[in-house]
Amino acid sequence: MVLTRSTVVADALRAAVRAPSPHNSQPWIFELAPDTIDVVLDESRILDACDPDAREARLACGAALLNLRLAIAAAGRAGEVELAPERARPSLLARVALGPRHRPTTTERRLAAAIPRRYSNRHPFTGEPVPLRVRTAVREAAGEEGARLVLLDEAGLLEATAGLIRRADHVQRLDAAFQRELRAWTRQTAEDDGVPTYAGGPRSAGGLLPERYVNEGGALRVFERDPLVAVLTMPNDAPISQVRAGCAMQRVLLTATDAGLSASFYSQPIEIAAVRAELRDLLGGAGHPQTIFRLGHGYPGVKTPRRPIEAVARDRAEGEWP
Repeated sequence: MVLTRSTVVADALRAAVRAPSPHNSQPWIFELAPDTIDVVLDESRILDACDPDAREARLACGAALLNLRLAIAAAGRAGEVELAPERARPSLLARVALGPRHRPTTTERRLAAAIPRRYSNRHPFTGEPVPLRVRTAVREAAGEEGARLVLLDEAGLLEATAGLIRRADHVQRLDAAFQRELRAWTRQTAEDDGVPTYAGGPRSAGGLLPERYVNEGGALRVFERDPLVAVLTMPNDAPISQVRAGCAMQRVLLTATDAGLSASFYSQPIEIAAVRAELRDLLGGAGHPQTIFRLGHGYPGVKTPRRPIEAVARDRAEGEWP
């Protein structure tokens, strides 16, 4: 029997699975013991074509970890996190131990409340500018998790980075293995993972950046020509830093959601090592790029589905997931 009888644990797991992941692949397993939750990388869900080194999968697990932390805190319990707790098992990314009673902060409550509202909005955004206070808030959110958030318009790097995104997108469009994988995860019917066609964006009639998930049946729409695009970087690129980057990414996204913003990803340059290196050089070489996304005021979009808790959680006593 999976140990989800605790309301705190059950609610934390429901929050964790709302994290974003490449192609909505949901590459996580939660192994449960009394008062502990282990976050395990599900190696069977690593995407061979776009994520062969599992960096985006580890980011996704880091985002799920932050959701766990926030849900536990908002429920009035302390959560003690240990990253990479077992050296001999690298797929075990983090262990969260439920601690004593905890008085949640206003920020913890607000970000936890934003978890079910956050989703990737692949539709055009309005031209309304993002206020300075929100720009400051998302930068500070990244910093709280040890990351740096570069807002490209402020750095004068939007056009150059957009060129890298378009070039990486072109390379992937010519990559037969990548396209097969993308089609395999683009769902025509309702399932509990992948990106359903109804959650794709419209075909673009113009805009600075390419779209990956497109609902071909819709009308052409013009995307914003001056989007607010951000790059999240970390001081190093070790696997444990990628997990931390996922926590930072999710804290930024939830901070943006709480402020009424939408977001969507441009992962293409991250997924091609040579282009990722160019992006790092463009940013000055000090940090390692982990993810790219745009932020803005969005029209209503559609959430992608998630697998049920029973499919991603098991008692730790039953042994490792095959």
